[in-house]
Amino acid sequence: MFQSFENIADPSKGQERVAELRTMLKARKLAAFLVPRADEFQNEYTPPNAERLFWLTGFSGSAGSAIVARKTAALFVDGRYTLQAAEQVNTKVFEILQVPQNDPADWLKKTLKQGDVLGYDPRLHTIKAVERLKKTVGDAGARLEPQITNPLDSIWKQRPPPPQGKVFLHPLEFAGVPPVKKIAAIQKDLRKAKLDAVVLTAPESICWLLNIRGQDVPHTPLVLCFAIVPAKGLVDLFIDPGKISPTVRKHLKADARVLDAGQLPRALETLGKADARVLLDPDQASQWIADQLVDAGAALVHKADPCLAPKAKKNPVEIAGARTAHKRDGVAVCRFLAWLDANAPAGKLDEIAAAKKLEAFRAQTGELKDISFDTISGAGANGAIVHYRVSKATNAKLKPGSLYLVDSGAQFLDGTTDITRTIAVGEPAADMRRHFTLVLRGHIAIAVARFPKGTRGADLDPLAREPLWKAGMDFDHGTGHGIGSYLSVHEGPQGISKRGGATLVPGMICSNEPGYYREGEYGIRIENLVLVTRPRKVRGGDRPMMGFETLTLAPIDRRLVDVSMLSDDELRWLNAYHARVLKEIGPELKGRDRAWLEQATMPLEGS
Repeated sequence: MFQSFENIADPSKGQERVAELRTMLKARKLAAFLVPRADEFQNEYTPPNAERLFWLTGFSGSAGSAIVARKTAALFVDGRYTLQAAEQVNTKVFEILQVPQNDPADWLKKTLKQGDVLGYDPRLHTIKAVERLKKTVGDAGARLEPQITNPLDSIWKQRPPPPQGKVFLHPLEFAGVPPVKKIAAIQKDLRKAKLDAVVLTAPESICWLLNIRGQDVPHTPLVLCFAIVPAKGLVDLFIDPGKISPTVRKHLKADARVLDAGQLPRALETLGKADARVLLDPDQASQWIADQLVDAGAALVHKADPCLAPKAKKNPVEIAGARTAHKRDGVAVCRFLAWLDANAPAGKLDEIAAAKKLEAFRAQTGELKDISFDTISGAGANGAIVHYRVSKATNAKLKPGSLYLVDSGAQFLDGTTDITRTIAVGEPAADMRRHFTLVLRGHIAIAVARFPKGTRGADLDPLAREPLWKAGMDFDHGTGHGIGSYLSVHEGPQGISKRGGATLVPGMICSNEPGYYREGEYGIRIENLVLVTRPRKVRGGDRPMMGFETLTLAPIDRRLVDVSMLSDDELRWLNAYHARVLKEIGPELKGRDRAWLEQATMPLEGS
């Protein structure tokens, strides 16, 4: 199993650990200290030795932050995690506040007094985040002070060692473009902008640029490392040398110099002494990197990581791989759904058993490298916890008359997948069908959207919400996120959300996953991955439009659809999608699985 079901949260430790931290604050004359979720690479998924927020609070979500002051403490999470945080964290120690409704800046202004000092670890905060902090702290009459060592690290007993995952090459048959061409394009842009170098701090960017992958964090094949790309010459890769085999080192020799991670400070200093103009992404690079460069004399230019855009725009080989990966994954998911329908109505199946079976079906493809995240296997009320992680302590039965939400994905060499299906266990209630159909209508609105060049994810996000809005409902997460190619299941800059400011371009892959969550009862989410298509002429129109190609292939539960709520066009889309699933997945299934798929994809008739 790639997934563990142990109960990792322990709220009982929070009070003791916060007390120890406050002793450290007093010794350092700090009024408060910031504890972000991020590591020095600003990863969403972090290795065990960098899980400082989890160790302190018990909160295991992938986004959040805490502030610990002398007498008060707060944990800030978004709408995906409010229910989860309340279960994992000692609320007598931490006040749990949802963002953006509650701004950490406002909390700091209320807590800090004139002359107070707010401590932070500059390795764990981005340049842009520190800029905002300086203003907030200044408005309170306080002072922001970087800490040479993180006080949490000194009190963290039995802290895990840094990861030692081996680096492996990502073959050209899956990457599509060799490193030499990617590097040449980046260097051409650097020279055009009269820049001497860019410091890459996001491991995803470095993995993409050099066609390497690793094993340093759970479920995402990342190599934790830094890199400096000069305007001319070889890339400098800063990494623990123990992760690089002679074979990989030899392969990289044409494109990069492999250097010990401990040499990074000296390399930054060298850039500074040369009065270099250095590009840093203020949304990704840490304040520590910026400080090292500026102190040594470098001139910083704040621009987006130059790998982000080309990485997000999948090349033809990656697009073909994504289609193949989703078809393979669709077969495994359909086998799972058929098994689920045969076993769940008896009421004996539980969340862990279902998650294990789904992973087993994926493993039987013979191509599974890992799951792309811990499977969200939520029965009944647990499905209303957006990023629910099932454990032995929370494991629930799939009861007749309930809904089961399963959000899962796979890592294949040719692509990363992510799919959510909401399944009726037995006969669904009328309100379940109504809410499901509202979510389905929002999903279809994204799937069929047509939009001109320059469209941002934020422009499309309302389409998914409108059916719910009209019914007085909404969901507290984005409609869609970007997806990597055998990389992170959450990739920027693309996304479909209220804050999705990146322009969508052909070749990008996003998720389409509106939802509805009734706390204490059930959750509903329908997720497919979609590929942004090239602009095409529209009959009778005068401007070509882009759109989406749906990649995910698995039935949407027909039993939960209230056909009377669908328009003729929406019903046609659903029937056409199911016909495509049957055509592409059907030949790969046999016996009961094939019979189940034929039934699950039968056309629905209008009311």
